[in-house]
Order: sequence, then structure tokens, then C-alpha cells
Amino acid sequence: MGIYVNPGNASFEMSRFSDIYVDKSMLIAQTNRAYRTERRFLCVSRPRRFGKSMAANMLTAYYSRGCESGRLFQGLAIEGQESFPAHLNQHNVIRWDVQRFLDGKRSLDTFIDEIESMVLRDLKREFPECGDFPTGSRLKTVLDEIYGQTGEGFLFIIDEWDCVFRLAKERKEIQKEYLDFLRGLFKGAEYVELVYMTGILPIKKYGEHSALNIFDEYSMTSPKGLGDYFGFTEEEVRRQCEMHGVDYGEMERWYDGYLIGGKHIYNPKSVADALLWKEFRSYWTGTETYEALKVYIERDFDGLKEAVVEMLGGRPCRIDTTTFQNDMTTFKSKDDVFALLIHLGYLSYDESTEEVSIPNQEIAQEYLRAMKTGAWDGLADALNRSEELLRSTWSLDGEAVAEGMSAIHNETASLLKYNDENSLTCTVLMAYYSAKANYMNPIMELPSGKGYADVVYLPKRNTDHPALVVELKWNESAQGAIAQIKDRRYASWIADYTGDILLVGINYDKKSKEHACVIEAWKKEG
Repeated sequence: MGIYVNPGNASFEMSRFSDIYVDKSMLIAQTNRAYRTERRFLCVSRPRRFGKSMAANMLTAYYSRGCESGRLFQGLAIEGQESFPAHLNQHNVIRWDVQRFLDGKRSLDTFIDEIESMVLRDLKREFPECGDFPTGSRLKTVLDEIYGQTGEGFLFIIDEWDCVFRLAKERKEIQKEYLDFLRGLFKGAEYVELVYMTGILPIKKYGEHSALNIFDEYSMTSPKGLGDYFGFTEEEVRRQCEMHGVDYGEMERWYDGYLIGGKHIYNPKSVADALLWKEFRSYWTGTETYEALKVYIERDFDGLKEAVVEMLGGRPCRIDTTTFQNDMTTFKSKDDVFALLIHLGYLSYDESTEEVSIPNQEIAQEYLRAMKTGAWDGLADALNRSEELLRSTWSLDGEAVAEGMSAIHNETASLLKYNDENSLTCTVLMAYYSAKANYMNPIMELPSGKGYADVVYLPKRNTDHPALVVELKWNESAQGAIAQIKDRRYASWIADYTGDILLVGINYDKKSKEHACVIEAWKKEG
């Protein structure tokens, strides 16, 4: 057993017998299918604390000849698969964590040499029959020699593969040297049985092309068939909540929201801590400072700040992820910034609609923290008004709502350029930000058969608050907005889903710079 060649299973054993363990062993069935095929190069990227290292440790414990791991997989789902005994502890595994070789920027110039040196040291111990390797030998040359003499291949597991791109953001020459090292190690090499790389970022692109085009990429924007292994699924979280006596509804509100491969996925770190400590708060985001998020959302791209504000209010934003170069410095538009935030875990991405959104309460709090300073003047004051404005709406106090809207407009004038109805929509989403506690995400432009209601808020289950049908006007009248709701029968389309319904008509007069609001209770026909 070596440190880097045929390592042991101690790391996975600690996870396997921890207080909270969720079985992700069926990932092994996926890697077994890729073994010694054209699909044997896998790069799996997901945010920090989403179980990347645990998966790497599990695969190491399963494949490595340096240990006996049968007992660790007893009772797990993979145990019943036909391929399970065929590969259990039957392979030469080379495993390294890039982050261990990058303890600071001073190590950037030497870390590749150190990786090769440490792996070569273990190879000499594991394969003494292959003779002494000449000083200065490259790793790929030695692996070719071992394969030629013994016919034995290697299975590579590399954790935090992209660490260099995060630490050496501006040092393009180091990045290129590292990519060349990986390309030379894997491309066309017969000794490669399987490569499983995991990190936060997908493989670096130059223009339209990947720098390591032999890899299949499984990421937060394209998980392919591995979505279930990117975090805890809804079913797994429900089961854990029942086992530990924790309220699933609160768990959902705080940590749900990542839509990966069409399924709701939870951050394992946050869920596990909430289960253990029986307290709901920001656990994952506590591992980094809000400064990391602040740097990106203050980028000077047209529409970025407005989109962030709308997402805080529950409105998703459509983006194009294809222009993102998979690094932390190359940004040409707000779409590139948002694509990075998807991979960092600060946004959720819906493949089917190509839309991003702020996933949950935990992440929303991080955005608010980041906005307390910097170029977000007035936003905190505007959001603080939200609860009072919502109560005024429930009380049918249109005058108070109009005053609140005007105040929010004034407080966020530097963020939102009031020039059309879309900007007014953004103000409404901020105004009703506190509705998140009692309402589902707002439905934008709900079709009614005779047009579209601008914004609809449906109450969550087990609440007695009224639904809100909001119609917005620009240089017209609030009463006209109410008339349109009634004439086009917007409310009748949600009558089966809720009890009481309030009709909210809001108008903004560009000349006087004043808002007007009329609120009426809707009565069902017949």
C-alpha cells in the first residue's frame, strides 16, 4: 500500500461510519461501465462541499489493490450489482489531490514536478521487478515501461483537479503547462484503464474547444447521467429528516433549489450539519467569505445588477452558458459571470429552460451579505420595507403600498434604470421579497386565455394567506390595471389552487414619478 499508488481505504471508512451517511455507491456502477472503454475519461465538477472528495475516496477504496474494502460496502446498493465483485480491490490505482501540492502561490512553479516525483517513488516500491527508473524520468514514460513489462494498467483518481486555475487565476503559462502535463499523461496511453477527475470548474476552454477533449464532462450545467451523485436527492433528504426527527419543510426552504438533471438536489454539507445540530442556518456559505461572491456580482456588465435583484425576488434569468471559458478571469458578459456562479454553487441552472435562479434561503442570505457594501446603494433598505408592504397589501391599503413602492424606487434608483415596465416589475419583486416565507416563487406572465397576468403569487401549502394577482401599468392608471385583471379573468385561472385572492393594480407615472395602487378582494363567480 502506498500513499499515491494503491492507497488504502481509511478516508472512505471514516465517511462510511459517520453519524450521517447517504449511500452514493451506485456511482461505481457508472464508472464500471466506463472502464476500459472510449468513455473511460470522466471529469465531474461541482461546488465545494458537495461530496467530491467523498466520491473520490469511495472509488479509491473500491478499486485499489492496496486494501480490502468488502466490509465497507456491505449493505450498500452497489453490492447487488453484477460488476461489483469483478472490480473490488482488483486494480492499480493512482490517486492524488492537487490541492495538497499547492499550499501557496510559491508552489505553483514546482507542483507538477512534485506530483511526478511522489508518484514515481511509490511506483518503484510497488513494481520493484521493473528495475530502477533513470533519474529525471517522466511519469508517463515510467507508466509505459511498467505496462510494457507487466501488461498491468492503471486507474487514475484525481481530486481538486482545477485547483491551479483557482489559485493561479492570472498565470496562463502555469495553466497551460498543467494542461499539457495531463494531456501527455492520458491521451493515447494504453496503460489508462479509467480516469475520474473531480473539481469545481469544468475543463478549461480556449475559444470553443476544451483543452482536454478526450474527457466527458459532467457538470452543474450538464450532469448527463450523474445528477443523482452531485448531492443529496429530495428522497434521500426526506428519509434522513425522518430518521433524525428534523422538519423537512424547513430543510426544503433553507437548502433545496439546485435543479440538476431534472431532480432537486441538496448541498450535502448543509443538510448533514442541519441534521446533526438540529439548527437551520448557513453552513456551506460559512466555509467562504462573502467577498468571493461580491467580486463577481459587482462586475460592470449591462443588466447584471438588475438580474440579481430580480432573482432575489424569485424571477429566474435566462442565460447562454456556452460562451463561458471555464476559468475565473475571462468574462465578456453577465452570462459568463452567472455561469461561473453556477459552478461555484451560488446559482441553480435549469437545463430545460436555460434559466438561472438563486436556489434557496441559505444562498439568498449570502447575496444579501455581499450587497451590504459596495455598489448596491439602498437595496438593503428597500428589502427591509418588504414585510410592511406585504402586510399593507393584505390589508387592502393601496395608498400605503404605493408609498412603499415609491420609496423602494427612490432607494434603488442607482441600481434600476426606470425606463419601461420591466423595471417596474423588478421593483415589485423587491417589494414583495418577504413573500418568500409564505408564497411560492412568483409566476411571471401567467397565461389566462385572454392575455398574461404580470405577476402571480400563490401561497404555500398550510398557509392561510391570499393569492396575489398583480397587474402593472406604465403611464396609465392603477384602476385600469384592476379592470384588465377582471376583464381578462386572470384570477379565475388560479381559483382552484387557493382560497382568497387579491387583485393588485399598480401604475407608475413617469412624468410625476409617482406610483399608484388599487387593491381589491376577488369574489368567485357564481
